[in-house]
Amino acid sequence: MSTPPPGRCRDEQAKRRFGDEGPDADPFMIWLFMLVVPLWSTIDGGTKSLWPAIGGVVAVAALYVWTVRLAFVDPGKAERLPLPLLAAATLVLTITLGDGWGVLFTLLAIATGVTVKGLKRASVAILAVTVAACAVSLWLDGDWGALIGQGWGTYTAGLVPAIILQLFDVIGELKETREELARTAVTEERLRFARDLHDLLGHTLSVMVVKAEAVRRLLPGRPETAAQQAGDIERLGRDALKDVRAAVSGYRGRGLTSELESARTVLGDAGVSLTTRMPVVELAPEADALLGWAVREGVTNLIRHSGARTCEIDLSVGDNGTVLEIRDDGRGGAPQATSGNGLRGLRERVTATGGLLDVADLPAGGFRLRVTVPQEAA
Repeated sequence: MSTPPPGRCRDEQAKRRFGDEGPDADPFMIWLFMLVVPLWSTIDGGTKSLWPAIGGVVAVAALYVWTVRLAFVDPGKAERLPLPLLAAATLVLTITLGDGWGVLFTLLAIATGVTVKGLKRASVAILAVTVAACAVSLWLDGDWGALIGQGWGTYTAGLVPAIILQLFDVIGELKETREELARTAVTEERLRFARDLHDLLGHTLSVMVVKAEAVRRLLPGRPETAAQQAGDIERLGRDALKDVRAAVSGYRGRGLTSELESARTVLGDAGVSLTTRMPVVELAPEADALLGWAVREGVTNLIRHSGARTCEIDLSVGDNGTVLEIRDDGRGGAPQATSGNGLRGLRERVTATGGLLDVADLPAGGFRLRVTVPQEAA
């Protein structure tokens, strides 16, 4: 997986990875309420430094908002410009206006955890902020007992957002990796299918070309031999068509047995009772895939639209071919069902085999889907 180029904004990556649920700067704005603490301590102290305190609070708030918002657009620029200014303002205001302003270091730690990229670098930067906070607190009041609370609170306040944002980055990378693996799997499957078709048709078509050339040479003087070669071409063509249909059906469907097992699980989860009547019969790969597709489509429509409580799936083999019938006791709605893309696609597949798809509402209520596959296809 390629590494995003330098300068790629963090919020753009978040939107690409998580949509509207990705991280942004807004949740971190709530911590601005902490600025009430130093302002109130100044007012409560009755000092003459009220206006400098108000100016300091406004400056710190502006620098904090600038730092955090820029961190989600250009972390490098935020780390170089507004974050150092916020650190300087925090240090000057705390030393100048007194111990009540030590809470600014907590705000600085949060901004540091948001801005500095990489958990190791962020931890070191937050530790530096914590040491500065403890040193200033000790210098102002000399209370060694308060250092533990000051240090723990400051370091934790910065480390938590750093860890959260790091987790978002890791989850985003995992999501991108999963999508890349899915694309790779699809590409490999396409290549496999192309190779299978090449192996399947390459030799057959080569033989058909050779026999067609023989027919062209033999036709004027030896019509009986030419007719025999033409018959071989017809047989090879039919066999190739049968093999291609079997390959494509196996590529697009899972087969009747697998689909019945899946239908039993899905209907059971939906509270629908399923009854099946399946004789022991060996189906051609194409017919097996087609009937499996019919079960999938019929069960999907039943769950989505019918509101049924019971379902019956019958398979019968007779002179007219193999017949799969799905019945339920729901609300019916054959005219609406026939207009759906699923049944339209199923009808195209059934028709391609020479079969018949019939859908109808039952007289006693409910819906019936019947697929008839001719004997030569089944």
